[in-house]
Amino acid sequence: MQSRVRKVVLITGAGSGIGAATARRLADEGHQIVLADIDAERVRNVAADVGHEALAVPLDIRSVEQWNTTLDLVWSRFGRLDVLINNAGIIHTGYVRDVSIDEHRRTLEVNYLGPLIGMKQTLPRFQAQGSGHFVTVCSMTAFLPMPGMASYAGTKHALRAFHHTLALEERKGPLKFSIVHPPSTETGMLEQELSDDSTALAFSEKSVSADFVASKIMRVVHDQPSEVVMPAGFGQFLRLFGATTGIMRLMVDHAEAKGRRVQAALRKNRHG
Repeated sequence: MQSRVRKVVLITGAGSGIGAATARRLADEGHQIVLADIDAERVRNVAADVGHEALAVPLDIRSVEQWNTTLDLVWSRFGRLDVLINNAGIIHTGYVRDVSIDEHRRTLEVNYLGPLIGMKQTLPRFQAQGSGHFVTVCSMTAFLPMPGMASYAGTKHALRAFHHTLALEERKGPLKFSIVHPPSTETGMLEQELSDDSTALAFSEKSVSADFVASKIMRVVHDQPSEVVMPAGFGQFLRLFGATTGIMRLMVDHAEAKGRRVQAALRKNRHG
């Protein structure tokens, strides 16, 4: 299906999961896509699979220099960038006491500083061309304390605050800002959570496919809403629930018990 307006879109973390699924959907609509990932071979394979002249670039989003090189390449090749989708992220599971300082720091650098650098370096280029759309792929953990992934949830809280603050600062300009909050999604990250008992709470509600999230991101690219939670109805409930930490403390044992049962069933299915 060809889109009426062919956009140039840069996606980080495009070597797998939500990023790769979004790239496929964008390419199928006829957009010019640039796939960026720290794993150069993996992102090249995705670009080859996607086709449609997709461009693959290696990018460590923690590096200002690599961001500048990537953006220079995009502008030299296409003359513009219409949409930046900040999707890349990592997780180190485990209770705070068991996760090393280096792992906490790496989570912060990738999940928060990486998107921050990307938006800051892209901002003057968007301003110079008089248009641009920032799409931040965040997480429902931006609203919810989540045992077993404290630094991950913390970076998502911070990323949401940064995104909305930048949007407010630039509110009188031509740029668009959208942020998307997927729930537990069936990616390699969820597989990591499945192997760790500390993340049981994450399994208390049903997960969704990467393609489901990609379909929502496509609507964001087209409609440019300010914020999207998933699933729409229950996501709004979780957003409010996360603000009532006292109630959460009363209910977390029950929710974790449910999550452990789901974890156990999923592990059993994985191992036959």
